[in-house]
Amino acid sequence: MKSLLKLLLKTHFRRNCSKVADTVGGFTLIELLVAMIMTFLILTPLLAFVVDVLNTDRKEQVKSNTEQEIQAALDFISEDLGQAIYIYDNEGINTATNNINDKLPHNIDAAAGTPILVFWKRQLMKKVLPTLATSGDCAATGTDTTCNDSYVFSLVAYYLKQDNTAIWCQPAGGTCPARITRYQYRDGVINTNVTPPAYFPVTDTLRGAEPDDFVPFSLSISGANLQAKMNQWPRQVDGGTRAITITAPTAQVLVNYIDTSTVTAITDECKKALGNPKLPDGTTDAAETKLRISTTSNSFYVCVDSTKTVARVTIRGNALRKLQNNATYSSAGSAFFPTASVQVQGLGVLSQ
Repeated sequence: MKSLLKLLLKTHFRRNCSKVADTVGGFTLIELLVAMIMTFLILTPLLAFVVDVLNTDRKEQVKSNTEQEIQAALDFISEDLGQAIYIYDNEGINTATNNINDKLPHNIDAAAGTPILVFWKRQLMKKVLPTLATSGDCAATGTDTTCNDSYVFSLVAYYLKQDNTAIWCQPAGGTCPARITRYQYRDGVINTNVTPPAYFPVTDTLRGAEPDDFVPFSLSISGANLQAKMNQWPRQVDGGTRAITITAPTAQVLVNYIDTSTVTAITDECKKALGNPKLPDGTTDAAETKLRISTTSNSFYVCVDSTKTVARVTIRGNALRKLQNNATYSSAGSAFFPTASVQVQGLGVLSQ
């Protein structure tokens, strides 16, 4: 009886051990391979989707930043141009016979770029004009209560400039973007208490240029109309010819990442935008080539009606150039080449 009980216990124990051994195990090699393939098939498109979302987000960010930069540049130009008393059209800037072309920064400094927008404006100078002929020099402080405010003329020029300087060309390589720079020549303060009127001596930078650095334009010089007279600055003064040397002012960079791709200009865009302006004779329609000031890229151009002191400024940026060194304009990707325009009426028109 005892022997039979032992046999039963031993048999039962062996069966339980075999069941435990049967339930313990792992993945087979085939199961692992199948799991890896399924994981790859699921994660690969998901990863591509995530990368695409990140790239799209980066493009949208640079697009938004570029739009803001272009708009800020136009706002600055609009405020600056709003003080204009005369704006040069394409003939006034680029015709070889016009003396204004000879003294702009691009002929003083070959690296200055291409002049696009050039105009005269009046600039307020505070506390620089003595109230009496016996008054002292106001230029030392600019806060003398015995001195009055005065206006001076300034010649402002906006340029489109492109070069391969690394600081303006990131990411490096490919075609570098262009930028818009600004130059300003400021006249000095004239003392009308002496005969003939003359510049006040410059004791500091408050009053501006020395006489040898600036020739005020004169409407008493010969010329059939206002444009003909204005185009003669700075060589001709009071009917005579005066040779001068002007030191180029320091360039101020307004905005970078201006597109350099060549885009075909819209036919008669300036004539339509400006209302088909006339030549100074008042009867002949002004040609598009006279009104439009641009380069072959047409990324920064201006439509000018000098007779009415009106200008329409257009700027096209290149947002993709901030991410790629070979980004060029295409109609399909035009959203990443934000374009904005503004039309400005100057402060007034000079009388003859």
